[in-house]
Amino acid sequence: MTKVHPNVAAAAAVAASLAAAAAEEEKKGEAVSLTVWRRSLLFNGKGFTVFDSNGDLVFRVETYAGGSPREVVLMDADGRALLTIRRKKLSLADEWLIYDGDAAASSSAPTPAPKRFTARRNISLLPTKSLARLSPARASGGAGDAPSCRYDVEGSYASRSLEMFACASSASGGDQRRRVAAVCRKEAAVGPDVFRLVVEPGFEPALAMAVVILLDQMNAS
Repeated sequence: MTKVHPNVAAAAAVAASLAAAAAEEEKKGEAVSLTVWRRSLLFNGKGFTVFDSNGDLVFRVETYAGGSPREVVLMDADGRALLTIRRKKLSLADEWLIYDGDAAASSSAPTPAPKRFTARRNISLLPTKSLARLSPARASGGAGDAPSCRYDVEGSYASRSLEMFACASSASGGDQRRRVAAVCRKEAAVGPDVFRLVVEPGFEPALAMAVVILLDQMNAS
């Protein structure tokens, strides 16, 4: 199984395809339920394998020998890079960057992978449900919600009980929040490495999975 490094245009085509699939689900008014397995398809590898409700492979993450633990690439079933989650270096806070496509493969290209979001772990001395916040990068774009929208993640990753909210400023000056994704345990007692990712209609499944990877990185650091 080889890793594929597509150009930015190819990655954008994949994202558009996923967005179209999400639009079909929105027409049905149904949430997308994915099964996440915190295991790699590679022997003795690390990563994630994600299946849809029909048991078909949707996403995968592989950790390759010599690869940097600071950078993780979310791929589709055919190995095409969708999003890159990269820990920011020399930062005063715990911050990560989310790019379209494979950021490492496109770093020397004339058109580098677009940066989508900056993510920061929430650190508080007081009890709080807030775990992380994703803020839109400058000149960001891509599928999903408008670039002005930020995302808050609440709950417990260790317990596999999370909710992700889209937050947009309203005309009155407050924030309007709506739930766009959630993580919960499987009905059967299969352990913490197998859980459900529920994506609400209209939201980007790849971005929801990127948040799962992000939280896994935050809990491992």
